[in-house]
Amino acid sequence: MIPRRALLAGCAGLAASALLRPASAAAVTAVDTHAHVFKRGLALTEGRRYAPDYDATPEDYIRVLDANGISNAVLVQPSFLGTDNGYMLDALKRYPDRFRGIAVVDPAISADDLKALDAAGVVGVRLNLIGQPDPPLASEAWRAHLKRLADLRWQVEVQAEARRWPDLLGPLRDGGVAVVADHFGKPDPKLGVDDPGFRRLLEIGRGGGVYVKLSGPYRNGADGAATARAAIPLLRDALGLDHLLWGSDWPHTQFESKVQYADMRANLDAWLPDPADRRVVLVDAPVRLFRFGGT
Repeated sequence: MIPRRALLAGCAGLAASALLRPASAAAVTAVDTHAHVFKRGLALTEGRRYAPDYDATPEDYIRVLDANGISNAVLVQPSFLGTDNGYMLDALKRYPDRFRGIAVVDPAISADDLKALDAAGVVGVRLNLIGQPDPPLASEAWRAHLKRLADLRWQVEVQAEARRWPDLLGPLRDGGVAVVADHFGKPDPKLGVDDPGFRRLLEIGRGGGVYVKLSGPYRNGADGAATARAAIPLLRDALGLDHLLWGSDWPHTQFESKVQYADMRANLDAWLPDPADRRVVLVDAPVRLFRFGGT
């Protein structure tokens, strides 16, 4: 079990009333675009690769956000909870000004059910394809699903190895949705930014509609930090700063004892030393994409 003090490092001394106060949309200081909330006892999906043995509640997370000067955040449905988005939706209901959500849904979900999620603060769906086959995106069922998502102006967030981007990006972009690549697009640890799939992500991203999360460098191998540093100028040149997003990946599942939130936030200062550049990534781009303030 990960000690609570590790999850909540840097939060001591904050008053409870301050911890839980939602940030107004007009006062966005920074958006963390990638975090997960969960607790023990929730129903877990079959075939899961991992399940935590600790709680990471919305209130825990808010304490971390406040300690690090982050006003808003995006909650991403954990893969081990499958399509039961109930715990995340409860967090969106209780903190509607502070959070937006990325859900996991069955592609057969109805337009009405998607609209209900939209009203609750969900702005996209996630495809976590690690250990899973590529979905049949060119099929009639998937084309219809992507159209329903596009009609809502939702995004499709994808976690997949970079080698798979050449097959995934075309059908997703043809579906009319914005595509968000998790964790720098996950280039092969042995190839880094020379991974052909990562290069294809850069190429297609030049046409717009593709975003990349500057998150979880530790998920890209032992040299993930070096890969991240090398990737930043390439991503900036190809996609533009306004298509880059920062995410902490809190609570850093499977890396909890090795990663601290403050260090993940400090990474961005090193990657983008100009405060004006950081504001684009931390505020301007995510406020627009994730609809903070009704944008």
